[in-house]
Amino acid sequence: MTVVTDLRVCVTAGRQQAAAIFPPELRAGLARWATPVGSLADADVVVTGWGTSLVLDEETLTAAPRLRALVHAGGSVRRIVTPAVWERGLAVSSAADVNAGPVAEFAYAQIALAAKRALGAMAGYRPGKWPVFREREGADGRTVGVVGASRIGRRVLSRLRDAEAGYRVLLYDPYVSAADAWRLGAEPADIHTLCTSSSIVTLHAPELPETRHLLSAERLALLPDGATVVNTARGSLIDTDALVRECAAGRLDAFLDVTDPEPLPAGHPLFSLPNVFLTPHIAGCQGDEVRRLGVFAVDEVGRLARGEPLVGAVQREEWARMA
Repeated sequence: MTVVTDLRVCVTAGRQQAAAIFPPELRAGLARWATPVGSLADADVVVTGWGTSLVLDEETLTAAPRLRALVHAGGSVRRIVTPAVWERGLAVSSAADVNAGPVAEFAYAQIALAAKRALGAMAGYRPGKWPVFREREGADGRTVGVVGASRIGRRVLSRLRDAEAGYRVLLYDPYVSAADAWRLGAEPADIHTLCTSSSIVTLHAPELPETRHLLSAERLALLPDGATVVNTARGSLIDTDALVRECAAGRLDAFLDVTDPEPLPAGHPLFSLPNVFLTPHIAGCQGDEVRRLGVFAVDEVGRLARGEPLVGAVQREEWARMA
């Protein structure tokens, strides 16, 4: 095994995030494989995390002549990487797979709550009214429309396929063939069919110009009465004003971990709607889960030092479609 003994690493993340991602024992683990340096100009590898302001554009890369790899202890590298990274030939790695597990679990839990019409039941119970059997509702048909077979979307599809709840699953993803959709356990559908047929729609598409307001006012209007929208992807995928109107009318429910804008301003109408469940972008790694991102980064730097392939390698084609 060949080990690069003079590898230098620079870590950049928000102060609080860096402390959570790299507790002392993981800092020591990182130093086992590479010498920590305080400047990107002296680094062979840059390890980034949530809260970083780093953008690897041409100017930044010119000032970092040694740099040959980026390891991101987080999900998407879309805001860090620019075309100059690929032109320079840097290796890029992301802990997106590590972060995908918690997000998929969170989304699936919300789908299960939506299938029970839990938000309506909660609102009805608050005045002290206990529902008799005929008043206990469930989503009609239990048809779940999954938008996007991303790494998170595929995990959600797997959970839906393995569930004993009898879900019918539709998938809309323009990059997935009909045959692959069936292999993932879903019926392929265009976005119009998915909206008209789904009692629950869960979003797992990237934030791109072409996906902005993917759930537009017109498409939200296609959802059946009593349907639920689940969004753990990006807030811009939904026309927020249109969703507010649908939820305020009581026609749709929503579970939203992301919003547009984010964060929502104080007093925004979504906060006051009883059929909207809002969380502040917590679906990804939180608490003790964050350490997994640091473990991933240390292991990736170790692979670089040993000359081994990166487990979280990101290719240019994938980067172009990342969230």
